[in-house]
Amino acid sequence: MTGSAAPAPTGSTAPGRRARAGSAARRELRQHAKAQQLPAIVRRIPLTEVLDEEGLRTIEHNAETILEEIGIEFRDDAEAIALLKGAGCDVKGARVRFPRGLARKLCATAPREFRQHARNPERSVVIGGDNIVFAPVYGPPFIRTLGEPRRYATIEDFRNFSRLAYMTPAIHHNGGTLCEPVDLPVNKRHFDMLYAHIKWSDKPFMGSVTHPERAADSVAMARILFGERFVDENVCLLSLINVNSPMVFDATMLGALKVYAKAGQATLITPFILSGAMSPVTVAGTLAQILAEVLAGVSLAQLCRPGAPVVFGTFASSISMQSGAPTFGTPEPTLVLIAAAQLARRLGIPYRSGGSLCASKIPDAQAAYESAQTLLPTVLAGTNFVLHGAGWLEGGLASGYEKFVMDADQLAMMQVLAQGVDLSENGQAMSAIREVGPGAHYLGCAHTQANFETAFYRSTIADNNSVEQWEAEGALDAVQRASKLWKKMLAEYEPPPLDPGVDEALNAYMAQKKAGMPDAFA
Repeated sequence: MTGSAAPAPTGSTAPGRRARAGSAARRELRQHAKAQQLPAIVRRIPLTEVLDEEGLRTIEHNAETILEEIGIEFRDDAEAIALLKGAGCDVKGARVRFPRGLARKLCATAPREFRQHARNPERSVVIGGDNIVFAPVYGPPFIRTLGEPRRYATIEDFRNFSRLAYMTPAIHHNGGTLCEPVDLPVNKRHFDMLYAHIKWSDKPFMGSVTHPERAADSVAMARILFGERFVDENVCLLSLINVNSPMVFDATMLGALKVYAKAGQATLITPFILSGAMSPVTVAGTLAQILAEVLAGVSLAQLCRPGAPVVFGTFASSISMQSGAPTFGTPEPTLVLIAAAQLARRLGIPYRSGGSLCASKIPDAQAAYESAQTLLPTVLAGTNFVLHGAGWLEGGLASGYEKFVMDADQLAMMQVLAQGVDLSENGQAMSAIREVGPGAHYLGCAHTQANFETAFYRSTIADNNSVEQWEAEGALDAVQRASKLWKKMLAEYEPPPLDPGVDEALNAYMAQKKAGMPDAFA
Protein backbone atom coordinates (compact mmCIF):
# COMPACT_ATOMS: atom_id res chain seq x y z
CA MET A 1 0.00 0.00 0.00
CA THR A 2 1.27 3.48 -0.74
CA GLY A 3 0.59 6.61 1.23
CA SER A 4 2.24 9.35 -0.77
CA ALA A 5 -0.67 10.71 -2.77
CA ALA A 6 -3.78 12.38 -1.43
CA PRO A 7 -6.91 14.01 -2.87
CA ALA A 8 -7.13 17.76 -2.95
CA PRO A 9 -8.26 19.36 0.32
CA THR A 10 -12.01 19.87 0.55
CA GLY A 11 -12.27 21.23 4.08
CA SER A 12 -10.70 23.95 6.14
CA THR A 13 -9.28 24.06 9.62
CA ALA A 14 -11.27 26.13 12.09
CA PRO A 15 -9.49 28.84 14.10
CA GLY A 16 -8.14 27.97 17.53
CA ARG A 17 -9.70 28.84 20.84
CA ARG A 18 -8.73 31.94 22.73
CA ALA A 19 -9.11 32.55 26.42
CA ARG A 20 -10.29 35.69 28.19
CA ALA A 21 -10.56 36.76 31.79
CA GLY A 22 -13.09 35.10 34.06
CA SER A 23 -13.75 31.40 34.34
CA ALA A 24 -17.37 31.66 33.18
CA ALA A 25 -16.35 33.72 30.17
CA ARG A 26 -13.59 31.28 29.30
CA ARG A 27 -15.97 28.33 29.50
CA GLU A 28 -18.51 30.20 27.38
CA LEU A 29 -15.85 30.92 24.79
CA ARG A 30 -14.71 27.30 24.73
CA GLN A 31 -18.29 26.17 24.16
CA HIS A 32 -18.88 28.69 21.37
CA ALA A 33 -15.58 28.65 19.54
CA LYS A 34 -14.83 26.43 16.56
CA ALA A 35 -11.86 24.58 17.98
CA GLN A 36 -8.71 23.66 16.16
CA GLN A 37 -8.73 19.97 15.20
CA LEU A 38 -6.22 18.11 17.32
CA PRO A 39 -3.86 15.80 15.45
CA ALA A 40 -3.86 12.09 16.13
CA ILE A 41 -1.86 11.45 19.28
CA VAL A 42 1.77 10.45 19.10
CA ARG A 43 2.30 8.85 22.49
CA ARG A 44 5.36 10.09 24.43
CA ILE A 45 4.76 8.25 27.69
CA PRO A 46 6.01 4.76 28.56
CA LEU A 47 3.90 1.72 27.84
CA THR A 48 2.11 -0.09 30.63
CA GLU A 49 2.72 -3.84 30.48
CA VAL A 50 1.43 -6.70 32.63
CA LEU A 51 3.13 -9.77 31.11
CA ASP A 52 6.84 -10.58 31.17
CA GLU A 53 8.62 -12.56 28.45
CA GLU A 54 7.71 -15.89 30.00
CA GLY A 55 4.05 -14.91 30.27
CA LEU A 56 3.92 -13.74 26.65
CA ARG A 57 5.53 -16.96 25.43
CA THR A 58 3.00 -18.98 27.43
CA ILE A 59 0.04 -17.19 25.85
CA GLU A 60 1.54 -17.49 22.37
CA HIS A 61 2.20 -21.22 22.89
CA ASN A 62 -1.37 -21.78 24.05
CA ALA A 63 -2.77 -19.84 21.07
CA GLU A 64 -0.77 -22.04 18.70
CA THR A 65 -2.13 -25.09 20.50
CA ILE A 66 -5.69 -23.86 19.98
CA LEU A 67 -5.02 -23.34 16.27
CA GLU A 68 -3.30 -26.72 15.88
CA GLU A 69 -5.44 -29.01 18.05
CA ILE A 70 -8.87 -27.38 18.28
CA GLY A 71 -9.03 -25.20 15.20
CA ILE A 72 -11.20 -22.32 14.04
CA GLU A 73 -14.46 -22.67 12.13
CA PHE A 74 -14.87 -20.73 8.88
CA ARG A 75 -18.55 -21.25 8.16
CA ASP A 76 -20.33 -21.30 4.81
CA ASP A 77 -17.45 -19.88 2.76
CA ALA A 78 -15.89 -22.29 0.28
CA GLU A 79 -13.42 -19.69 -0.99
CA ALA A 80 -12.01 -19.00 2.47
CA ILE A 81 -11.70 -22.74 3.11
CA ALA A 82 -9.92 -23.25 -0.19
CA LEU A 83 -7.45 -20.45 0.48
CA LEU A 84 -6.60 -21.81 3.91
CA LYS A 85 -6.31 -25.38 2.68
CA GLY A 86 -4.03 -24.26 -0.12
CA ALA A 87 -1.81 -22.50 2.41
CA GLY A 88 -1.27 -25.76 4.31
CA CYS A 89 -4.09 -25.86 6.84
CA ASP A 90 -5.81 -29.11 7.80
CA VAL A 91 -9.46 -28.73 6.79
CA LYS A 92 -12.36 -30.94 7.84
CA GLY A 93 -15.67 -29.40 6.86
CA ALA A 94 -15.75 -25.88 8.29
CA ARG A 95 -13.08 -26.65 10.92
CA VAL A 96 -9.63 -25.37 10.01
CA ARG A 97 -6.52 -26.35 11.96
CA PHE A 98 -3.25 -24.50 11.47
CA PRO A 99 0.05 -26.35 11.79
CA ARG A 100 2.07 -24.74 14.58
CA GLY A 101 3.70 -21.55 13.35
CA LEU A 102 1.81 -21.33 10.04
CA ALA A 103 -0.60 -18.57 11.05
CA ARG A 104 2.16 -16.36 12.39
CA LYS A 105 4.13 -16.92 9.17
CA LEU A 106 1.12 -15.90 7.07
CA CYS A 107 0.63 -12.78 9.20
CA ALA A 108 4.17 -11.61 8.47
CA THR A 109 3.08 -9.76 5.30
CA ALA A 110 0.72 -7.47 7.23
CA PRO A 111 2.08 -3.90 7.61
CA ARG A 112 3.16 -2.59 11.02
CA GLU A 113 1.31 0.66 10.36
CA PHE A 114 -0.67 2.32 7.58
CA ARG A 115 -2.19 5.66 6.68
CA GLN A 116 -5.94 5.92 6.29
CA HIS A 117 -6.77 8.81 4.03
CA ALA A 118 -9.53 11.32 4.64
CA ARG A 119 -11.12 13.44 1.94
CA ASN A 120 -9.42 16.37 3.64
CA PRO A 121 -5.74 15.30 3.65
CA GLU A 122 -5.17 17.25 6.87
CA ARG A 123 -7.49 14.77 8.60
CA SER A 124 -5.72 11.59 7.40
CA VAL A 125 -4.41 9.37 10.21
CA VAL A 126 -1.60 6.88 10.67
CA ILE A 127 -2.72 3.74 12.48
CA GLY A 128 0.05 1.86 14.26
CA GLY A 129 3.38 2.66 15.88
CA ASP A 130 3.10 5.22 18.68
CA ASN A 131 -0.08 6.75 17.25
CA ILE A 132 -3.43 6.81 19.06
CA VAL A 133 -6.55 7.53 16.99
CA PHE A 134 -9.88 8.18 18.73
CA ALA A 135 -13.19 7.28 17.03
CA PRO A 136 -16.80 7.52 18.30
CA VAL A 137 -19.29 4.93 19.53
CA TYR A 138 -20.23 2.14 17.11
CA GLY A 139 -23.40 0.12 16.71
CA PRO A 140 -26.15 1.10 19.20
CA PRO A 141 -29.79 0.87 18.06
CA PHE A 142 -31.06 3.22 20.80
CA ILE A 143 -30.60 6.89 21.70
CA ARG A 144 -30.32 8.53 25.10
CA THR A 145 -30.55 12.26 25.60
CA LEU A 146 -31.60 14.47 28.49
CA GLY A 147 -35.32 15.09 28.76
CA GLU A 148 -36.39 12.25 26.44
CA PRO A 149 -37.20 8.59 27.06
CA ARG A 150 -34.91 5.98 25.56
CA ARG A 151 -35.86 5.62 21.90
CA TYR A 152 -34.79 3.98 18.66
CA ALA A 153 -32.15 5.78 16.60
CA THR A 154 -32.97 7.49 13.30
CA ILE A 155 -30.90 8.60 10.34
CA GLU A 156 -31.10 12.16 11.66
CA ASP A 157 -29.43 11.00 14.86
CA PHE A 158 -26.73 9.39 12.73
CA ARG A 159 -26.20 12.65 10.86
CA ASN A 160 -26.06 14.56 14.14
CA PHE A 161 -23.36 12.28 15.54
CA SER A 162 -21.43 12.59 12.28
CA ARG A 163 -21.56 16.36 12.64
CA LEU A 164 -20.54 16.19 16.30
CA ALA A 165 -17.62 13.90 15.48
CA TYR A 166 -16.50 16.35 12.81
CA MET A 167 -16.68 19.26 15.26
CA THR A 168 -14.93 17.50 18.15
CA PRO A 169 -11.20 18.33 18.19
CA ALA A 170 -10.04 15.21 20.08
CA ILE A 171 -11.93 12.80 17.79
CA HIS A 172 -9.63 12.00 14.88
CA HIS A 173 -11.83 9.54 12.98
CA ASN A 174 -15.55 9.62 12.18
CA GLY A 175 -16.01 5.91 12.97
CA GLY A 176 -18.70 3.74 11.45
CA THR A 177 -22.17 2.84 12.74
CA LEU A 178 -22.55 5.83 15.07
CA CYS A 179 -26.03 4.51 15.80
CA GLU A 180 -28.29 2.10 13.90
CA PRO A 181 -30.91 4.16 11.99
CA VAL A 182 -33.84 1.79 12.33
CA ASP A 183 -36.17 4.14 10.42
CA LEU A 184 -34.48 3.05 7.18
CA PRO A 185 -34.65 -0.37 5.47
CA VAL A 186 -31.95 -2.76 6.66
CA ASN A 187 -30.74 -3.46 3.13
CA LYS A 188 -30.45 0.23 2.18
CA ARG A 189 -29.47 2.13 5.29
CA HIS A 190 -25.75 1.60 4.72
CA PHE A 191 -25.92 4.00 1.76
CA ASP A 192 -27.29 6.83 3.90
CA MET A 193 -24.85 6.08 6.71
CA LEU A 194 -21.81 6.17 4.43
CA TYR A 195 -23.09 9.30 2.74
CA ALA A 196 -23.54 10.99 6.13
CA HIS A 197 -19.89 10.34 6.94
CA ILE A 198 -18.81 11.72 3.58
CA LYS A 199 -21.18 14.69 3.46
CA TRP A 200 -21.14 16.00 7.03
CA SER A 201 -17.51 15.35 7.92
CA ASP A 202 -14.15 15.27 6.18
CA LYS A 203 -12.46 12.86 8.60
CA PRO A 204 -11.69 9.17 7.84
CA PHE A 205 -14.60 6.76 8.18
CA MET A 206 -15.49 3.07 8.27
CA GLY A 207 -17.27 0.85 5.75
CA SER A 208 -20.30 -1.41 6.10
CA VAL A 209 -19.85 -5.07 7.10
CA THR A 210 -23.42 -6.37 7.46
CA HIS A 211 -23.32 -8.06 4.04
CA PRO A 212 -20.58 -8.59 1.44
CA GLU A 213 -22.57 -6.56 -1.10
CA ARG A 214 -22.73 -3.66 1.38
CA ALA A 215 -18.98 -3.90 1.81
CA ALA A 216 -18.68 -3.74 -1.98
CA ASP A 217 -20.95 -0.66 -2.01
CA SER A 218 -18.64 0.95 0.56
CA VAL A 219 -15.63 0.38 -1.67
CA ALA A 220 -17.56 1.70 -4.68
CA MET A 221 -18.55 4.90 -2.86
CA ALA A 222 -14.97 5.37 -1.69
CA ARG A 223 -13.84 5.10 -5.31
CA ILE A 224 -16.33 7.79 -6.30
CA LEU A 225 -15.04 10.02 -3.52
CA PHE A 226 -11.30 9.46 -3.86
CA GLY A 227 -10.89 8.09 -7.37
CA GLU A 228 -10.64 4.45 -8.41
CA ARG A 229 -6.87 4.35 -8.81
CA PHE A 230 -6.29 6.16 -5.53
CA VAL A 231 -8.40 3.64 -3.61
CA ASP A 232 -6.61 0.75 -5.30
CA GLU A 233 -3.27 2.12 -4.12
CA ASN A 234 -4.20 3.58 -0.71
CA VAL A 235 -6.22 2.83 2.42
CA CYS A 236 -9.44 4.85 2.39
CA LEU A 237 -11.68 2.53 4.44
CA LEU A 238 -11.30 0.78 7.77
CA SER A 239 -13.93 -1.79 8.68
CA LEU A 240 -14.83 -3.90 11.70
CA ILE A 241 -14.73 -7.69 11.32
CA ASN A 242 -16.01 -9.29 14.52
CA VAL A 243 -15.10 -12.86 15.30
CA ASN A 244 -18.13 -14.85 16.44
CA SER A 245 -16.32 -16.03 19.56
CA PRO A 246 -15.58 -18.68 20.55
CA MET A 247 -13.51 -19.57 17.51
CA VAL A 248 -16.02 -18.99 14.68
CA PHE A 249 -15.98 -16.72 11.64
CA ASP A 250 -19.45 -16.58 10.10
CA ALA A 251 -20.27 -16.09 6.43
CA THR A 252 -21.23 -12.42 6.81
CA MET A 253 -17.94 -11.42 8.41
CA LEU A 254 -15.90 -13.61 6.06
CA GLY A 255 -17.59 -12.09 3.03
CA ALA A 256 -16.94 -8.54 4.17
CA LEU A 257 -13.35 -9.35 5.18
CA LYS A 258 -12.61 -10.72 1.71
CA VAL A 259 -14.12 -7.71 -0.06
CA TYR A 260 -12.02 -5.24 1.89
CA ALA A 261 -8.80 -7.26 1.91
CA LYS A 262 -8.93 -7.87 -1.84
CA ALA A 263 -9.48 -4.13 -2.36
CA GLY A 264 -6.47 -3.36 -0.17
CA GLN A 265 -8.63 -1.72 2.48
CA ALA A 266 -8.06 -2.14 6.21
CA THR A 267 -9.92 -4.49 8.54
CA LEU A 268 -10.15 -4.65 12.32
CA ILE A 269 -10.05 -8.36 13.17
CA THR A 270 -11.79 -8.26 16.53
CA PRO A 271 -12.80 -11.14 18.80
CA PHE A 272 -15.94 -9.94 20.60
CA ILE A 273 -15.48 -11.41 24.06
CA LEU A 274 -17.71 -11.56 27.10
CA SER A 275 -15.44 -13.57 29.37
CA GLY A 276 -17.21 -16.42 31.07
CA ALA A 277 -19.62 -16.82 28.17
CA MET A 278 -17.53 -16.43 25.00
CA SER A 279 -14.12 -17.20 26.47
CA PRO A 280 -12.80 -18.79 29.69
CA VAL A 281 -13.28 -16.88 32.91
CA THR A 282 -9.52 -16.39 33.31
CA VAL A 283 -7.41 -13.63 31.82
CA ALA A 284 -4.77 -16.04 30.46
CA GLY A 285 -7.36 -18.32 28.85
CA THR A 286 -9.14 -15.37 27.26
CA LEU A 287 -5.87 -13.99 25.89
CA ALA A 288 -4.90 -17.30 24.29
CA GLN A 289 -8.27 -17.56 22.56
CA ILE A 290 -8.15 -13.92 21.40
CA LEU A 291 -4.69 -14.37 19.90
CA ALA A 292 -5.71 -17.59 18.12
CA GLU A 293 -8.80 -15.94 16.62
CA VAL A 294 -6.86 -12.87 15.48
CA LEU A 295 -4.09 -14.97 13.93
CA ALA A 296 -6.68 -16.93 11.95
CA GLY A 297 -8.46 -13.83 10.66
CA VAL A 298 -5.29 -11.96 9.77
CA SER A 299 -4.01 -15.07 7.96
CA LEU A 300 -7.09 -15.12 5.73
CA ALA A 301 -6.76 -11.40 4.97
CA GLN A 302 -3.16 -11.93 3.89
CA LEU A 303 -4.13 -14.89 1.72
CA CYS A 304 -6.70 -12.65 -0.01
CA ARG A 305 -4.05 -10.00 -0.66
CA PRO A 306 -0.57 -10.10 0.87
CA GLY A 307 0.12 -6.76 2.54
CA ALA A 308 -3.57 -5.98 3.12
CA PRO A 309 -3.66 -3.71 6.21
CA VAL A 310 -5.12 -5.29 9.33
CA VAL A 311 -5.53 -4.33 12.98
CA PHE A 312 -5.31 -6.72 15.95
CA GLY A 313 -8.61 -5.99 17.63
CA THR A 314 -10.08 -7.05 20.91
CA PHE A 315 -13.29 -6.17 22.66
CA ALA A 316 -13.13 -7.91 26.01
CA SER A 317 -15.58 -7.54 28.85
CA SER A 318 -16.44 -9.70 31.80
CA ILE A 319 -19.98 -10.69 32.76
CA SER A 320 -21.90 -10.76 35.97
CA MET A 321 -21.89 -14.40 36.99
CA GLN A 322 -25.25 -13.75 38.70
CA SER A 323 -27.17 -12.12 35.81
CA GLY A 324 -25.03 -12.78 32.74
CA ALA A 325 -25.00 -9.05 31.89
CA PRO A 326 -21.73 -7.49 30.64
CA THR A 327 -19.71 -5.40 33.06
CA PHE A 328 -17.20 -2.65 32.30
CA GLY A 329 -14.39 -0.81 34.04
CA THR A 330 -13.45 -3.91 36.05
CA PRO A 331 -9.89 -5.19 36.60
CA GLU A 332 -9.93 -8.37 34.52
CA PRO A 333 -10.80 -6.76 31.16
CA THR A 334 -8.17 -4.11 31.89
CA LEU A 335 -5.55 -6.84 32.22
CA VAL A 336 -6.76 -8.40 28.96
CA LEU A 337 -6.63 -5.03 27.19
CA ILE A 338 -3.06 -4.27 28.27
CA ALA A 339 -1.72 -7.78 27.68
CA ALA A 340 -3.35 -8.03 24.24
CA ALA A 341 -1.57 -4.80 23.28
CA GLN A 342 1.72 -6.51 24.14
CA LEU A 343 0.77 -9.50 21.97
CA ALA A 344 -0.13 -7.20 19.06
CA ARG A 345 3.23 -5.45 19.24
CA ARG A 346 5.02 -8.82 19.17
CA LEU A 347 2.94 -9.85 16.18
CA GLY A 348 3.89 -6.58 14.48
CA ILE A 349 0.48 -5.12 13.58
CA PRO A 350 -1.55 -2.19 14.94
CA TYR A 351 -3.83 -2.69 17.94
CA ARG A 352 -7.44 -1.73 18.64
CA SER A 353 -9.29 -1.92 21.97
CA GLY A 354 -10.80 0.09 24.79
CA GLY A 355 -12.84 3.26 24.60
CA SER A 356 -15.26 4.94 27.01
CA LEU A 357 -17.26 1.85 27.93
CA CYS A 358 -19.90 1.50 30.63
CA ALA A 359 -22.96 -0.51 31.53
CA SER A 360 -24.85 2.49 32.92
CA LYS A 361 -28.09 3.45 31.21
CA ILE A 362 -27.56 7.21 31.61
CA PRO A 363 -24.47 9.45 31.89
CA ASP A 364 -24.25 9.22 35.67
CA ALA A 365 -21.46 8.50 38.14
CA GLN A 366 -21.38 4.82 37.19
CA ALA A 367 -20.93 5.78 33.54
CA ALA A 368 -18.13 8.18 34.44
CA TYR A 369 -16.22 5.74 36.64
CA GLU A 370 -16.51 2.79 34.28
CA SER A 371 -15.61 4.86 31.23
CA ALA A 372 -12.59 6.40 32.93
CA GLN A 373 -11.44 2.97 34.13
CA THR A 374 -11.53 1.79 30.52
CA LEU A 375 -10.16 4.88 28.75
CA LEU A 376 -7.08 5.45 30.88
CA PRO A 377 -5.75 1.87 30.45
CA THR A 378 -6.52 2.17 26.74
CA VAL A 379 -4.08 5.05 26.44
CA LEU A 380 -1.49 3.64 28.82
CA ALA A 381 -1.48 0.31 26.92
CA GLY A 382 -0.53 2.05 23.68
CA THR A 383 -3.75 1.27 21.79
CA ASN A 384 -3.53 2.54 18.21
CA PHE A 385 -7.20 2.71 17.21
CA VAL A 386 -9.84 3.40 19.85
CA LEU A 387 -13.39 2.64 18.80
CA HIS A 388 -16.23 3.65 21.18
CA GLY A 389 -14.21 6.68 22.31
CA ALA A 390 -17.32 8.82 22.87
CA GLY A 391 -21.05 8.27 23.32
CA TRP A 392 -21.28 4.65 24.56
CA LEU A 393 -24.03 3.80 27.06
CA GLU A 394 -25.92 0.72 28.29
CA GLY A 395 -23.27 -1.81 27.30
CA GLY A 396 -23.35 -0.58 23.71
CA LEU A 397 -27.12 -0.55 23.27
CA ALA A 398 -27.45 3.25 23.32
CA SER A 399 -25.63 6.23 21.85
CA GLY A 400 -25.88 9.19 24.21
CA TYR A 401 -25.72 12.83 23.14
CA GLU A 402 -24.64 14.12 26.54
CA LYS A 403 -22.31 11.16 27.02
CA PHE A 404 -20.71 11.94 23.66
CA VAL A 405 -19.53 15.43 24.61
CA MET A 406 -18.65 14.37 28.16
CA ASP A 407 -16.47 11.58 26.80
CA ALA A 408 -14.95 13.92 24.23
CA ASP A 409 -13.79 16.13 27.09
CA GLN A 410 -11.95 13.13 28.54
CA LEU A 411 -10.43 12.28 25.16
CA ALA A 412 -8.92 15.75 25.00
CA MET A 413 -7.45 15.20 28.48
CA MET A 414 -5.86 11.97 27.25
CA GLN A 415 -4.37 13.93 24.37
CA VAL A 416 -2.48 16.07 26.90
CA LEU A 417 -1.52 13.15 29.13
CA ALA A 418 -0.05 11.17 26.23
CA GLN A 419 2.33 14.01 25.39
CA GLY A 420 4.27 13.37 28.60
CA VAL A 421 6.48 15.87 30.41
CA ASP A 422 7.73 18.96 28.56
CA LEU A 423 11.47 19.18 29.19
CA SER A 424 12.12 22.11 26.88
CA GLU A 425 13.62 25.28 28.32
CA ASN A 426 10.12 26.67 28.72
CA GLY A 427 8.93 23.43 30.31
CA GLN A 428 11.73 23.44 32.88
CA ALA A 429 10.59 26.95 33.94
CA MET A 430 13.90 27.89 35.59
CA SER A 431 13.37 31.52 34.61
CA ALA A 432 10.15 31.56 36.66
CA ILE A 433 11.84 29.98 39.68
CA ARG A 434 14.65 32.53 39.52
CA GLU A 435 12.23 35.45 39.12
CA VAL A 436 9.93 34.50 41.99
CA GLY A 437 12.38 33.23 44.58
CA PRO A 438 11.43 32.10 48.09
CA GLY A 439 8.17 33.18 49.73
CA ALA A 440 6.47 34.89 46.76
CA HIS A 441 3.98 33.51 44.20
CA TYR A 442 4.07 32.74 40.50
CA LEU A 443 0.81 34.34 39.38
CA GLY A 444 2.35 37.54 38.10
CA CYS A 445 5.72 36.36 36.86
CA ALA A 446 6.64 36.63 33.19
CA HIS A 447 6.68 32.86 32.58
CA THR A 448 3.17 32.42 34.00
CA GLN A 449 1.85 35.34 31.97
CA ALA A 450 3.36 33.86 28.82
CA ASN A 451 1.92 30.39 29.44
CA PHE A 452 -1.35 30.85 31.34
CA GLU A 453 -3.61 30.29 28.34
CA THR A 454 -2.19 26.84 27.58
CA ALA A 455 -0.58 25.78 30.87
CA PHE A 456 -3.38 23.47 32.07
CA TYR A 457 -6.14 21.52 30.42
CA ARG A 458 -9.46 23.35 30.75
CA SER A 459 -12.56 21.22 30.61
CA THR A 460 -15.50 22.11 28.38
CA ILE A 461 -17.88 20.41 30.83
CA ALA A 462 -16.58 20.73 34.40
CA ASP A 463 -17.58 23.66 36.63
CA ASN A 464 -14.78 24.90 38.87
CA ASN A 465 -16.41 28.12 40.06
CA SER A 466 -17.47 29.01 43.58
CA VAL A 467 -20.77 27.59 44.76
CA GLU A 468 -22.22 31.11 44.70
CA GLN A 469 -21.33 31.61 41.05
CA TRP A 470 -22.50 28.10 40.17
CA GLU A 471 -25.88 28.81 41.78
CA ALA A 472 -26.12 32.19 40.06
CA GLU A 473 -25.59 30.47 36.69
CA GLY A 474 -28.43 28.03 37.29
CA ALA A 475 -26.85 25.31 39.45
CA LEU A 476 -26.50 23.03 36.43
CA ASP A 477 -25.02 19.57 36.83
CA ALA A 478 -22.57 18.08 34.34
CA VAL A 479 -25.26 16.39 32.25
CA GLN A 480 -27.24 19.62 31.93
CA ARG A 481 -24.11 21.48 30.87
CA ALA A 482 -23.35 18.73 28.35
CA SER A 483 -26.88 18.99 26.96
CA LYS A 484 -26.42 22.69 26.33
CA LEU A 485 -23.04 22.06 24.72
CA TRP A 486 -24.05 19.48 22.10
CA LYS A 487 -27.09 21.51 21.09
CA LYS A 488 -24.93 24.60 20.69
CA MET A 489 -22.42 22.62 18.63
CA LEU A 490 -25.11 21.45 16.22
CA ALA A 491 -26.59 24.95 16.00
CA GLU A 492 -23.19 26.32 15.02
CA TYR A 493 -22.23 23.46 12.71
CA GLU A 494 -21.00 24.34 9.23
CA PRO A 495 -20.40 21.45 6.81
CA PRO A 496 -17.01 21.00 5.17
CA PRO A 497 -17.23 21.68 1.43
CA LEU A 498 -17.73 18.67 -0.83
CA ASP A 499 -17.04 18.77 -4.55
CA PRO A 500 -20.47 19.13 -6.26
CA GLY A 501 -19.56 16.63 -8.96
CA VAL A 502 -18.59 14.01 -6.37
CA ASP A 503 -21.77 14.72 -4.41
CA GLU A 504 -23.87 14.27 -7.54
CA ALA A 505 -22.11 11.02 -8.45
CA LEU A 506 -22.59 9.60 -4.95
CA ASN A 507 -26.29 10.40 -4.98
CA ALA A 508 -26.71 8.93 -8.45
CA TYR A 509 -24.97 5.71 -7.38
CA MET A 510 -27.15 5.40 -4.27
CA ALA A 511 -30.35 6.11 -6.18
CA GLN A 512 -29.52 3.52 -8.83
CA LYS A 513 -28.64 0.85 -6.28
CA LYS A 514 -31.68 1.52 -4.08
CA ALA A 515 -34.03 1.39 -7.06
CA GLY A 516 -32.81 -2.10 -7.87
CA MET A 517 -33.98 -3.71 -4.65
CA PRO A 518 -37.19 -3.77 -2.58
CA ASP A 519 -37.11 -2.48 0.98
CA ALA A 520 -36.26 -5.08 3.61
CA PHE A 521 -36.60 -4.57 7.35
CA ALA A 522 -35.12 -7.87 8.51
